[in-house]
Amino acid sequence: MNVEERLRTERISKLLLTFSVPSIISLVITAVYNMVDQIFIGQGVGYLGNGATNVIYPLTQVALALGLMIGEGGANYISLHLGAGERDKVSRAAAASIAALLGCGIVLAAVYLAFLEPLCMLFGATEQTLPYALDYGRIISLGMIWNVFSIGSTSLVRADGQPGMAMGGMIAGFIVNIIGDPVAIFLLGMGVKGAAWATILGQMATAVVNIVALRRCRTIPLDRSSFSGCVGLIPAVAKGGLSSFMSQFTIVIVSAVQNNLYVYYGAQSIYGSDIPMTTMGVTVKIFVVVQCFALGLSSGSQPIIGYNYGRGLYQRVKDTYKTILVASAIFLLAATLWFQLAPMSIVRLFGESDPLYLEFAVKCLRIYLLLIVVDVFQMTGSIFLQSLGQPVRAAILTLIRQIIIVLPAMFLLGRWFGVEGLLWSGPVSMGLTAIVAVAFLRKAWKGLSEGGKKAGGSHEA
Repeated sequence: MNVEERLRTERISKLLLTFSVPSIISLVITAVYNMVDQIFIGQGVGYLGNGATNVIYPLTQVALALGLMIGEGGANYISLHLGAGERDKVSRAAAASIAALLGCGIVLAAVYLAFLEPLCMLFGATEQTLPYALDYGRIISLGMIWNVFSIGSTSLVRADGQPGMAMGGMIAGFIVNIIGDPVAIFLLGMGVKGAAWATILGQMATAVVNIVALRRCRTIPLDRSSFSGCVGLIPAVAKGGLSSFMSQFTIVIVSAVQNNLYVYYGAQSIYGSDIPMTTMGVTVKIFVVVQCFALGLSSGSQPIIGYNYGRGLYQRVKDTYKTILVASAIFLLAATLWFQLAPMSIVRLFGESDPLYLEFAVKCLRIYLLLIVVDVFQMTGSIFLQSLGQPVRAAILTLIRQIIIVLPAMFLLGRWFGVEGLLWSGPVSMGLTAIVAVAFLRKAWKGLSEGGKKAGGSHEA
């Protein structure tokens, strides 16, 4: 049975297992990778060390945004021109992507090292967290070239038809980091500096695997001559990944605002300025891990939904989305029950040095993540709409969730109710976004029920 026949006839649950499990694993590895440092730092250094990683987080998010913009943009450009048989453009696009990744890494390292202290203050550092943030940030800045390159080159390796190697690179980096953290923090007594070096070594491991994969390219004819005149293609490559850049860069904006608000209103509470900012950063990273199931399931469904929609098999499209929605909702409901009934089992992973820290961390999990089960409509809906050829609506839905609702909610609730009011911005933004998402999905659903009249709107370019 070929791939098209499987997409058309195979049992949906079996198809989702085949297509979604690799996506879920990939997302989980990335999310846990970002959280491992905080677990070991919390145990070995304390919550101030974790506060420092939250201050530096927006800087690493910029690297992620640039890496994805160039990597995914390059991969899209390569796939397009590979299909057209334009192998010369494919070769130069790969070279342009590599050159841009290296260039961005060098520029970021230089900027961060030159302006690290003011950047830390911009992203919410306090008098107590600043020394830790500078120690952690200097080392992380030195490794920016590996950070950006490892992210972007993973997309290029996938575009070359080596998804196994791309996954292998991510796993290699994860293993190096998870081993390096306890060795550097506990055995060598390096504290946050050790965590930073472990992170860089993990990024280097991923980069090395990707370099090996790119040197033995299957479909991309990459050699030294490819780099001749490749710089002119960088704008075209970057353009293809601009949506990924914008999606990630909004997180930088939200993180900066969020950190500063928690520091400001925390200082007016019994918790002080450091505990709220630190625990909120940890809570967000826990939420990212939980999201991986719904996002991975939805991402893996794209070829199933897209193919069957194109073939006019609209009932199969609806059945696929219903399966994703129900499975994701059950998973998120289970996570919600865990956060409400046994939050301390999660909180203690990140250290338990201060009773006030534990108290506020429990509040973060119980309040901020209260309505994650209704956030399922936005998580799965954005990718579903994109699969139906409606990228603008999908982008609007994501923007509403990440910027348009959450920022005003934080400002207003913080002003009215202080630091605990900030926590309620989570369920408020999730609930309001769910209403918008359901409206978008109902329109798409109606279109499918009426025979796929563009699934509720004109087919977006």
